[in-house]
Amino acid sequence: MTGNVRAQERWRTVGLPALGAVLATGIWWLSTWAFDIEPFFLPAPPDVVDAFLRLPGHLAQQTWITFLETVIGFGIAAVGGLLLAVLLAASRTVERMALPMIAGINAVPKVALAPLLLVWIGFGYETKIVMVVLLCFFPILISTMAGLTSTPNDLGELARSLSASWWQTFLKVRLPWALPQIFVGLKVATSLAIIGAIIGEVINPEAGLGAVIASSGQSADTPLAFAALILLALMGALLFYLMAGLERLLVPWARAISS
Repeated sequence: MTGNVRAQERWRTVGLPALGAVLATGIWWLSTWAFDIEPFFLPAPPDVVDAFLRLPGHLAQQTWITFLETVIGFGIAAVGGLLLAVLLAASRTVERMALPMIAGINAVPKVALAPLLLVWIGFGYETKIVMVVLLCFFPILISTMAGLTSTPNDLGELARSLSASWWQTFLKVRLPWALPQIFVGLKVATSLAIIGAIIGEVINPEAGLGAVIASSGQSADTPLAFAALILLALMGALLFYLMAGLERLLVPWARAISS
């Protein structure tokens, strides 16, 4: 019985995503063949594979650059967003003072800030990392604040009845209750981190997969651009499932409650 359950779980975790990828690739390939689409507009999967095989070392190097920018920026945004959310959630007065300003800053299109970042910071990797931080920071902050401020009143009253201090209540009650919501923000931020890195690389196309996409557009090499896009999709899936695995490790009870 246990073996069947594990096999079903493995199928849901690995088999179904793999089957979905195979079906999507088949539909993509069939569409290019059935409608006789030129590779310039939509390359078929074999054209993309040829682009991979043509420049494997170059694509691997640019993927690593984008990955580093994404991970560093995501880490900074996660730490900063979590710490600021804790500070804001600790005081209703501070939260009400800061929340309108945070909402206003979050509404500013981050793409519009990219030229200013080039002026303020320069043309190095720092600009791309800052762009990642800007896109990731606010989802993490808002989701963490939502989790920390949604603790049920009865749990808070229970902690007070046991004479728990603020820190004890935070660590034993509020933080565990907020963890599922925190991971929602972290998982959303993984894809936004990649978008931020690509925005910085397209605007400043020195290195990275964004630079590959920009140069491919100039040289009309659509298969190479699609190869870079597929690498970005794989990177996004990897980061998302890393966060999902960390969530299952740290918050195993949340899955049982939701189901």
